[in-house]
Amino acid sequence: MKIRVLLLLAASCLSAMGQQTAPGTAQMAEVLRRTYQQTDWKADPNKTAERARYYEALLKTGLSFADQVRVRLELANEQLRSGLSQESVDTLEELRTLCAQRQVRLAPAMERQLHHELAMAYLRMGEQQNCLHMHGRHSCIFPIGAAGVHRLPRGAEGAVREFTALLNENPADYESQWLLNIAYMQLGRFPQGVPAAWLVPVSLFDSEYDIGSFPDVAMQAGVAVTGHAGGVLMEDFDGDGLLDLMISSSGPMDQLRFFHNNGDGTFAERTVQAGLLGEVGGLNMVQGDFNNDGHPDVVVLRGGWWGRFGDYPFSLLRNNGDGTFSDVTAAAGLMSPAPTQTAAWADFDNDGWLDLFVGHESAPDDPHPSQLFHNNHDGTFTEVAAADGLAKLGFVKGVAWGDYNNDGRPDLYVAVLGAPNHLFRNDGPVNRKHPRADRWKFTDVTDHAGVGAPNDSFATWFFDYDNDGWPDIFVAGYSTRSVEDVGAFETGRPFHAEVPRLYRNNHDGTFSDVTRQVHLDRAILTMGANFGDLDNDGWLDLYLGTGESSYEALLPNRMFRNDGGRAFQDVTTSGGFGHLQKGHAIAFGDIENNGNEDVFEEMGGALPGDTYQSVLYRNPGHGNHWITLELEGVKSNRAAYGAEITVMLQTAHGLRHLYRTVGYGSSFGGNPLRQHIGIGTADRVDEVEVRWPSGLVQHFHNINADRAYHLREGASALQMLRWKTASIAVK
Repeated sequence: MKIRVLLLLAASCLSAMGQQTAPGTAQMAEVLRRTYQQTDWKADPNKTAERARYYEALLKTGLSFADQVRVRLELANEQLRSGLSQESVDTLEELRTLCAQRQVRLAPAMERQLHHELAMAYLRMGEQQNCLHMHGRHSCIFPIGAAGVHRLPRGAEGAVREFTALLNENPADYESQWLLNIAYMQLGRFPQGVPAAWLVPVSLFDSEYDIGSFPDVAMQAGVAVTGHAGGVLMEDFDGDGLLDLMISSSGPMDQLRFFHNNGDGTFAERTVQAGLLGEVGGLNMVQGDFNNDGHPDVVVLRGGWWGRFGDYPFSLLRNNGDGTFSDVTAAAGLMSPAPTQTAAWADFDNDGWLDLFVGHESAPDDPHPSQLFHNNHDGTFTEVAAADGLAKLGFVKGVAWGDYNNDGRPDLYVAVLGAPNHLFRNDGPVNRKHPRADRWKFTDVTDHAGVGAPNDSFATWFFDYDNDGWPDIFVAGYSTRSVEDVGAFETGRPFHAEVPRLYRNNHDGTFSDVTRQVHLDRAILTMGANFGDLDNDGWLDLYLGTGESSYEALLPNRMFRNDGGRAFQDVTTSGGFGHLQKGHAIAFGDIENNGNEDVFEEMGGALPGDTYQSVLYRNPGHGNHWITLELEGVKSNRAAYGAEITVMLQTAHGLRHLYRTVGYGSSFGGNPLRQHIGIGTADRVDEVEVRWPSGLVQHFHNINADRAYHLREGASALQMLRWKTASIAVK
């Protein structure tokens, strides 16, 4: 509802605020509006309300009873998808009453369908009435405790009744068993109220390490934004040293929103002032400085998962450096209507300017080649993917750059749905004497490297999880045979869903699959995902947002702590990270500038009615030390994408090395470009080494901990930054 209200305000303000809306932004707003209006309501997945109205009208046309049953089931389904869960419950209960009045017994399959649809309608109604409309920081956090119990119990009570009926008919219905336990939690009757045969032991979710409670402070901070699946960027967009938030929502008419960090523990929405009205939709976003002016720019990606209904262009939003953004997509030569949700910046030819790879969702009957846009240094780009062999890649769901062989050139990993993934080694120009971006050699080394699995992939990134100086690869799995897999997985039974893969770099061009060895084979349906350092111990942890488009996919998001590069410990319940709603883009960053990385997660699903509030998990602190490095390229690209940082420090066990790379983050989440590096118990850093994309190597010695520094390429010393600190109240 809040998004719809903001969109109406946007429409009414566009003409009155023309001075704040750049011509390119107004042009893009019209393209997006027109694209949505022209899609066929009978099939567009985003037009459930139109189909619901059609079925309502059809019921008034004198249908036979058999046809009434089918139409009512369709109507209830579209009502639920539209967010009209109360109306869906009423439609289905009316159907049940009509059958009783006529003494008609539905066929067994249809009776089961009625129970199932009623169960989901009641369950969603309870979530909307309690978790959305009476939202608190404990809402929908698994396992649901006293503060998260529903005050309006009708929805959960109805869900218990219907799931019980389903389980009485089929005790092996693990989906219903799992959701029945959730409904009992919502009523405050777990575990004592759950029939013993169907009880899911909460011990299955015990944390393996106490990370401390990370309370959700999004409401206090003013960023509990209600939306659909979408993206987030946590970045200092105006150069004041404070991390701001830009949040997108994938509904085709959902307004992009910008929140300025006030430096006092709160944010102020400045969407209108930033000139962003009309910039709607967006399942994901990525930031980069395409024009080397020192102001982070933004790419908004649209149309993902919608196939023929996803031919929306992505946007390039230029940061004007004065608190405003301008859509320069057309002017930059980037107007490309095609479904996508993934892109990544890198200076693939090391000419000092960021280039952009966009992975499109291509199918045999609906082809959309992926694109590699080379930066022309004048605000425009030239597309070179086909010439460089990077166009025909399939249904791309994640892309990430990283220098896996440490040769100074960024390589490309592409995660694909329904086919093996790709690792392309960047071998440089075909003609080294006359290098051309459209004559660049990318060699597919997937088979040799051993990184093609899984065949159904999603979010991905390069990071050095074991601090050995060689980038490793994480890629999420994303498939199930049915939603039954969720119930089987969560109740500890065998399942068929894909799990993530963690590939450890062997330093010789190959990787080893260490997923099971490090205990990361314990998450399914991973969508948004990202990494950071929760406890400043210098080892990178990761958070996995979970779910899929159906309401049935209600499962906890998962947080894993890196235990010294040896294994990952599940800390979901100890930290309070087990959100049951759909988890999308994730960002780790120090919102308060107090030396601890907080976690922001954009929440909500794909269906028009599947909205939820975003969350901001505040880090309680763990007593370890840190440094933050803000890099500025000169000969290299100004945002320092691809700059490799080595931090060396003395410990009780000898010299320790930590490794980070600027810019190469998750394909579904936006961490800041500044590098926050936990250093454990060390109170100073012996040495920082930076290897710039230009080839320059710099060394800095004897650096005080618990400070932020600006590091300019070629400068002789670090510049200490004095950023304002704040504290978000926990209520």
